Amino acid sequence: MITCYLRYVIDPYKLEEFERYGKLWIPLVEKMGGQHHGYFLPSEGANNVALAMFTFPSLALYEEYRAKSLQDADCLAAFKYAEDTRCIVSNERSFFRPVFK
Repeated sequence: MITCYLRYVIDPYKLEEFERYGKLWIPLVEKMGGQHHGYFLPSEGANNVALAMFTFPSLALYEEYRAKSLQDADCLAAFKYAEDTRCIVSNERSFFRPVFK
């Protein structure tokens, strides 16, 4: 199991647009075999940082999802929405594995 942690720098004046972007991606990740844990928007502190987390059974399946997302019409529309609205300034990905008892 691998969890992708995405840290976004967003335009704080386009929070509504970023929230819509997040709502587009949650079902897309799930459609492609992942489990989305949600988007987390600024509340207190920095007003230009947002987070997202989702899990795939393996890094290989995550990589398949990334490749498929570049061919999927709904994913391409979500990418275009972010580009058109310019709600995302930058993002970075990190990957984590859980540790259980």
